[in-house]
Amino acid sequence: MRVLCVAEKPSISKSISQILSGGQFNTTASRLPYIKNYEFDYPQTNSFFTVTCVTGHLTGSDFPERYKKWNSCDAFDLFDAPVETFVPQDKKAIEDNLIAQARRADMLMIWTDCDREGEHIGLEIANVCRKAKRNIVIKRARFSAIIAQQIHRAAQHPVELDRAQADSVEARIMLDLKVGAAFTRMQTQTLQNYFGQLAEGKNVVSYGPCQFPTLGFVVRKYNIVKSFVMEPFWYIYLSITRGEEETVFTWKRGHLFDRPAAIAIYDFVLSDPTARVMKVIKKETKKWKPLPLTTVELQKAGSRLLRLAPKKVLDVAEKLYQQGFLSYPRTETDQFDPQFDFMSLVQKQTVDPAWGDFATALTQGAGSPPRKGKNNDKAHPPIHPTAHAGNLAGDEKKVYEFIARRFLACCSKDAIGWQTTVDIICGEEFFSATGLVVLERNYLEVYPYDKWVGHSVPDFEENEQFQPSVCELREGQTSKPNLLTEADLVTLMDKNGIGTDATIAQHIETIINRDYVIEKFEGNTKYLIPSKLGIGLVEGYNQIALDKSLSKPQLRRETERSMIQVCEGTKSKADMLEETIIQYKEMYIIAKREFEKVVSVSVVRILISSNGLVNFNMASQSVRRYLEGGGNNQRRGGAGGGADDDGGDDDSGGGNGGGGGRRGRGNATRGRGGGNRGDAAIVPVPDSEHDFDQPPPPRNPAGQAGPSSSRPIAMPVSNRRATKPSSGRQTASTTLNAPPYRPPSVRPQIIPSRSISSNVVHCECGFPASQGVHTRESTSKGQKFWECGNNNQCEFYRRDGPVNASPSVIPAKRPYPEVQSSNTGSAGRMCNCNSPAVKLSANTTANQGRMFWKCAKAQTPEDCKFFVWDDAPEIKGPTSWAQASGAGPQGNDECFKVS
Repeated sequence: MRVLCVAEKPSISKSISQILSGGQFNTTASRLPYIKNYEFDYPQTNSFFTVTCVTGHLTGSDFPERYKKWNSCDAFDLFDAPVETFVPQDKKAIEDNLIAQARRADMLMIWTDCDREGEHIGLEIANVCRKAKRNIVIKRARFSAIIAQQIHRAAQHPVELDRAQADSVEARIMLDLKVGAAFTRMQTQTLQNYFGQLAEGKNVVSYGPCQFPTLGFVVRKYNIVKSFVMEPFWYIYLSITRGEEETVFTWKRGHLFDRPAAIAIYDFVLSDPTARVMKVIKKETKKWKPLPLTTVELQKAGSRLLRLAPKKVLDVAEKLYQQGFLSYPRTETDQFDPQFDFMSLVQKQTVDPAWGDFATALTQGAGSPPRKGKNNDKAHPPIHPTAHAGNLAGDEKKVYEFIARRFLACCSKDAIGWQTTVDIICGEEFFSATGLVVLERNYLEVYPYDKWVGHSVPDFEENEQFQPSVCELREGQTSKPNLLTEADLVTLMDKNGIGTDATIAQHIETIINRDYVIEKFEGNTKYLIPSKLGIGLVEGYNQIALDKSLSKPQLRRETERSMIQVCEGTKSKADMLEETIIQYKEMYIIAKREFEKVVSVSVVRILISSNGLVNFNMASQSVRRYLEGGGNNQRRGGAGGGADDDGGDDDSGGGNGGGGGRRGRGNATRGRGGGNRGDAAIVPVPDSEHDFDQPPPPRNPAGQAGPSSSRPIAMPVSNRRATKPSSGRQTASTTLNAPPYRPPSVRPQIIPSRSISSNVVHCECGFPASQGVHTRESTSKGQKFWECGNNNQCEFYRRDGPVNASPSVIPAKRPYPEVQSSNTGSAGRMCNCNSPAVKLSANTTANQGRMFWKCAKAQTPEDCKFFVWDDAPEIKGPTSWAQASGAGPQGNDECFKVS
């Protein structure tokens, strides 16, 4: 039997031939120098094999000639236009070679990559070969790595081609072509009425169903960073020094944004500064070894750890796969099959000089089975090394080393440590400290990308009392969030279903190549910043009243889920196309009707800025600014010209109307504005269209980032001051014997405007100030203000109009319970243990000289925690501060914060 084997790439066809023939094969040339035909006997199946290849997708898709010209029809007609599939002229020689070889074959065996795209390429090959021989038998070889065991097994046990997966890819190609072409033409032609450059054919403003949501993520984070204003907070710093090591106890409240409330609590702590150990917990803890490696995790790690772009990481991994060093690098699976042969692969790594000793220890029983993740695409195992590679260099070496070390770490054991947690109470406030001793590093020995550092705490006993070495009220500031990195963007796209694990990197590269996003390096970290064109398009579409915004992920996520249903056979290709095109038609009609908003938002921004009246956002200009020469760079704004080169989205409709979607395979903080500005933060976008725009939960870092209190203030608080905090970090550091002096907040000096026009407000940098409006529910809601127009360099802040906020008031320490007597004199008081209380004088800053009553057994084990001010009404029931105010462990969970 004569078998024609067709691989997806020239390198794969040669590797397959070498393995199956044992290196004994004849080579014949084709019309293309890089396409070879390898012939040999394969006695295992009593067959004669001919192995050849294609170069990725064999066919293209486009509209008929009558729809290709930009003005040949209304852009809306493209949704219903027929789509032609054809073999491009540059692939004709490959088609001819397949036809010639198929005429002599009894069976066609497809050896393309085992994923959706591979199934579709296999179907393209099958359709061409059937032209030559209609009754040729079609089979499919399934493999995950270019290693002898898998290649021989695939050759001897072929399966059927998965038509459902091929249909899902074909549906996506047609959808992306129609949607991309329609919206690209509509955008460009509408904007031609405003910008002459477009009418002259100098620019195409392209659209893609994956491209725009990806751009939307970048713009959203950029706007959050630009609108961020630092805000001061206060926290109690408490520590003890024994020997030469200081142990810091973390305040359970985290930190507070209300300064008077923080001072009041701190004063109360200083009134009884003896700390008591409430609980000591000692237990074994673990640092989990990493999960098996998926494509998405490889892209994220490559960007974050190896400083390589996601697309570059995948390209390098693909090359290593073709060389036989790695398994197939496009997989969503993070769990190995129970029968997977780990030890034979670990054994191959024992010869490596860097991690060979660790691999040897694993083969001698030091390892354990890998963890099991939650994902299994039923197609490929997690990415792993299939052979040792000792002669690599550059990026190939970095990527291979990461994958090899990750695999060995998966086969190792979790790191083990001994954790000690000490909970204390001081002045009715709760603090804790945690120590760690690393006992067994295990997987950390081979995986330097994870860190786990031990730190000890002194030995404490429960009920032990001690005097803290330091007890200070300190001030910190919320820290500015970072712009998106490529790793962040990969996470957002994966979570929201934008693209697949194999196409995410291409979509990121697309928005960069189209000038919608600019790459900016800070040190070794690359951040993504939207261009003025990108911001203008996204903000313009956000002004249009669409149920599902074109710049947000909901619509594309639904499309991806529909494609999965086609793969699973629960939805037909025709139904999926009909449903999705109807949705995009509705969006198109609304977008075209209100597209003026995309332009008008941009024009208003430019006119205001150019006339010097106000600069709402100096970096956030838009379509007009970009096309009139004010963009971030002067490259073309997207060439259009068909759906993706590598991932099935891309923006058809420029130039000749597109060429079909083909693969060319070959850490958040929160900020609230000085006064009453809105919160600012970003975390991975929730996987629900209903909560996409809800504010995410804040981080709770230690010391100086992202305000988040572990416990609420159970007391009334005042309004925050209206002035904007100064940019410098101010710390009130006070010893136990001297409570800190807290000077009143100083309003930043307002330098007179340097503009010739008295109507223009300038910041201290000399730039026109930016104007905003307080939107949070507070006394300042609706109040306009001015701030620095030079990227917040001078921290300029001025209210526009009269200040309507009420003055700040020092909160009461506790609410008074039911009144027993109206006398507030100095008559003796009885404490909770029915003993006469003692009368003392406060020496804190806020209450200097104020008299109070306290249990006579204070600072002893019999202390009943009685406390009351002498000028307060006598009360019934418990009178400790924690009981009266609800500030102890059973206090309410409502957080009072100044707005």
